[in-house]
Amino acid sequence: MKPYKVPEIAKKYVEYDMIQTHTELPEFPDSRARLLFTFLSNQRTPLLHSELYTLVVSLVQLGMDTHDLIDESGRVAEKEMRSRQLKVLAGDYYSSRFYQLLAQAGQVGMIRRISNGVCEVNRLKVNFYMKMKQLRLTAEDYLNQCAQIKTELFTVFTDILDDRMARVWTELLQGMGRCEVVLDELNRSEKPERFGGSWGYWHVLDVGTDEEKRKLADEPQEPSFAASLLAAYDIRAELAEKLRQSVAAVQSVIACLDSDKLVRELQQIGETFLRPLLPAASASALNERR
Repeated sequence: MKPYKVPEIAKKYVEYDMIQTHTELPEFPDSRARLLFTFLSNQRTPLLHSELYTLVVSLVQLGMDTHDLIDESGRVAEKEMRSRQLKVLAGDYYSSRFYQLLAQAGQVGMIRRISNGVCEVNRLKVNFYMKMKQLRLTAEDYLNQCAQIKTELFTVFTDILDDRMARVWTELLQGMGRCEVVLDELNRSEKPERFGGSWGYWHVLDVGTDEEKRKLADEPQEPSFAASLLAAYDIRAELAEKLRQSVAAVQSVIACLDSDKLVRELQQIGETFLRPLLPAASASALNERR
């Protein structure tokens, strides 16, 4: 099996000085990409285009994630306007690269498959945003739907996997998607100004007092009020426990595989989600194992 080098290969498509200087970009979807590459490469007959497929779907995901960062609020300063414009252009550029790379490889069928996947992701997002606007979500709904949106594009590869791999792939993709979402929410909980619409927000709407729920319905929320809710409901501890549970569920699926080599490769992916919960020395040792 070829070593996993997709993030390094992607750099020549995503690292441009103008973009990096003037705007913020999302992280590369490394855990999903690495999971996909591992499954495509460990079939009975490894796919010839495993690396290419993983690269292009990662670029498409990066393009969509970049567009999701666009702030469409009212008038903004020139610097923010430039950042917004670059996000639009960067997202379009990353997405267009997948057409070029697949067409050059003669993989027209995969272009259609991934394009259909993009349409489904956008449909899920519209439904999700409508439910958020109508306050028709629980905190658990929020996690589940965020994880589905995060992983949906990668599900287009399910029916090209061996039958013996497809079921496990689906379980692990969903499980790791949930790990990613919970980790994102854990990081988000450090910033009270990002409390609105977060898991903590929906959690308080589930279990908070009537007065707290009333205040949450008022937009925008004051950072001081959000900070008080984060502390009162110990949101970081709740999310840390959810992350441990999500990683444990992933590891239990991995442990049932009959290939020691595949188990080792997948366990390394799952362990990366625990790094933020570990002491500095333990996190450093985990980095050295990768």
